[in-house]
Amino acid sequence: MNESLKNLKERDWTETKAHSSWQIFKIMAEFVEGFEAMAKIGPCISIFGSARTKPGHKYYDLAMEIARRLSEEGFGIISGGGPGIMEAANRGAQQAKGKSVGLNIVLPHEQNPNQYIDNDKSVNFDYFFVRKVMFAKYAQGFVMMPGGFGTMDEFFEVLTLIQTKKMTETPMLLVGKAYWTGLFDWITKTMLEQEHNINPDDLKLVQIFDTADEVVEYFRVFYTTNKLRPNF
Repeated sequence: MNESLKNLKERDWTETKAHSSWQIFKIMAEFVEGFEAMAKIGPCISIFGSARTKPGHKYYDLAMEIARRLSEEGFGIISGGGPGIMEAANRGAQQAKGKSVGLNIVLPHEQNPNQYIDNDKSVNFDYFFVRKVMFAKYAQGFVMMPGGFGTMDEFFEVLTLIQTKKMTETPMLLVGKAYWTGLFDWITKTMLEQEHNINPDDLKLVQIFDTADEVVEYFRVFYTTNKLRPNF
């Protein structure tokens, strides 16, 4: 006689609970290893963007220039460790002989660390949420290049942390007006003016630029009056 659906559910859930208890230790280990690695590196800027952007594309070249010039200003560069914009960020950091950090995520189709990460600054994660904490906690600013769902996820999560004051107000710069303006038109007209789901001041948490000059100058001015420190 077949087991009832109720019995199957109860058995499966019991197995799930047992697995979840042991999973806590793996999650804790990722946090400890990540904190220890990142705390040694010093002030960094996190650069986000598409893994699909190829060398020679205008946004690849722009990300590389931004990373290079921020490295020359003394910042380390944090990327997601993979190809595309992430590779460009690490490549720019290495060109300037700056600190080049890669927070790599283990994926089913395998994301290999790009070749421009410093050998002692490549950190691997199984869990996206642990990885995102490392991006947020140790960054002195966020540069969001054009990207897909992952970039949007990281953008809105960090923006929410800043908006709710769960982390220090930190520069968040979107690069590529042609890419980002449509999104912010919708945020302004629908989210703000039509539905009143945010406050007008929330829009001031984000700056949209087109050039490396604008990005570097913004960070330079911001950190003449603000301290460099972990965000939470």
